Amino acid sequence: MITVSNVSLNFSDKKLFEDINVKFLPGNCYGVIGANGAGKSTFLKILSGEIDSNKGNVYIEPGQRMAVLKQNHYEFDDYTVLDTVIMGHKRLYEIMKAKEELYSKEEFTNEDGILAGDLEAEFAELNGWDAEYNANKLLSNLGVDKDYCNSKMSELSGKDKVKVLLAQSLFGNPDIILMDEPTNHLDFKVINWLEDFLIDYDKTVIVVSHDRHFLNKVCTHMLDIDFNTAKLYPGNYDFWYQSSQLALQLAKESNKKKEQKIKELEDFIARFSANASKSKQATSRKKSLEKIELEEIRPSSRKYPYIGFTLNRDLGKDILTVEGITKTIEGKKVLDNVSFTLNRGDKAVLLGHDDVAKTTLLKILAGEMKPDKGTFKFGQTVEFDYFPLDNSAYFEGSHLNLIEWLAQYSKDTSEIFLRGFLGRMLFSGEQPLKMVSVLSGGEKVRCMFSKLMLSGANLLMLDQPTNHLDLESIQAVNDGLVAYKGCLLFTSYDHSFIDTVANKVIEITDNGAFSIDMSFSDYLADEKIQSKIEVMYGKKN
Repeated sequence: MITVSNVSLNFSDKKLFEDINVKFLPGNCYGVIGANGAGKSTFLKILSGEIDSNKGNVYIEPGQRMAVLKQNHYEFDDYTVLDTVIMGHKRLYEIMKAKEELYSKEEFTNEDGILAGDLEAEFAELNGWDAEYNANKLLSNLGVDKDYCNSKMSELSGKDKVKVLLAQSLFGNPDIILMDEPTNHLDFKVINWLEDFLIDYDKTVIVVSHDRHFLNKVCTHMLDIDFNTAKLYPGNYDFWYQSSQLALQLAKESNKKKEQKIKELEDFIARFSANASKSKQATSRKKSLEKIELEEIRPSSRKYPYIGFTLNRDLGKDILTVEGITKTIEGKKVLDNVSFTLNRGDKAVLLGHDDVAKTTLLKILAGEMKPDKGTFKFGQTVEFDYFPLDNSAYFEGSHLNLIEWLAQYSKDTSEIFLRGFLGRMLFSGEQPLKMVSVLSGGEKVRCMFSKLMLSGANLLMLDQPTNHLDLESIQAVNDGLVAYKGCLLFTSYDHSFIDTVANKVIEITDNGAFSIDMSFSDYLADEKIQSKIEVMYGKKN
């Protein structure tokens, strides 16, 4: 158990949070949410002891072992993969190294024998004899090739390093696990395994994540950092979000239909309580939800950008035909005989193990790159726009402010119109006069969506459109693309985003493309399809 009492943190120019009081209990998974800059990652660092608060304290029961998902991917470059994982249990690793040093001595004294006996007893108590087996099992479940286990961390790719550090944080069944963005750079199969692991975990997990599907699957509670403090809600992210939105409507409408809104919120809580009974944390969560009073649910102070699209023209029947596209980059064939069609109404997600392949395909379709072989053809009614993975070319070296930059893509170039448009994208006050070259990653993405909305395009090709966005902006983009009347071809690693937007899946494999009209969740769950995909990747004969 962790008890946080009156924790406050102020910087010289900013009050981050004040008087946070919360208890984290075993058997629960807590999702920490809040707007960008609210202090989510900082709060985890206070819990881990990495930084000190200005006031208050964090109490951890004696004997409780805490594990933290490390963020520095180069910290363990001089160690082997296996050692890095076992280092997640600091005391066990110390004993292993002490034993190695002791047994390598040329002269072994009586004192050494006594010490060896003590070390061996503690080693056995900590399940040390199974350490390598358990570490290897974790690595295998996370998709790290067994041939890498004795390699140095410096030899691994960035994605594999992330998996090893994740294995490190899970190793040895720690009493408390702190995780900041654990699903970054993981494929859907590995995320699935991690979700199942955490759902079954009977100790304390505290996690910061922008992955809504992950938060919904694993979290029993949400800790919302808002109004410079933190409030704990039972339930997952969807419960927090929907109840917060209902509370916001209630606050806005004040006396207008107040009783109706109160009834709507009460019904929602009751429905969610019933649904929560299906989870593995069923009884306690259901009881907690049933005890919620209306005044305990308050509107969030966070703001959501407006994402909405108007088409210049309706689409005809034919949208896009791709036939046999092949492309080799620096001696590696990234696309091999890729063929598929898009029809009216299609919102297709591009999947595949190779991110370069998906990005290359979109670049070819957008006219930024030519294929080595194959053709593609857009329908006569198609007007497309493209959201690239790397948007730096639109901003770097520019001497324009936001108003001037957006005017390049707008038919109406009046300052009143552009300021109004930027205001809906959360650029208010003096912000529209900011130079675009100094914008943050999230601000640049909001600018790119402003450009897309002004284009009136009826086909959007989007490469990782939610990168750099906070949960509020991701939700707004998600809602906007669900309502979009045109066609979509996009890539993403956001499970909820894909599942709610896509009605077609196109997987780019080592041997062509597999295309099917179905939801993302159904696609992942269909064992026959997944077996066929593995064959196309050359994993089965």
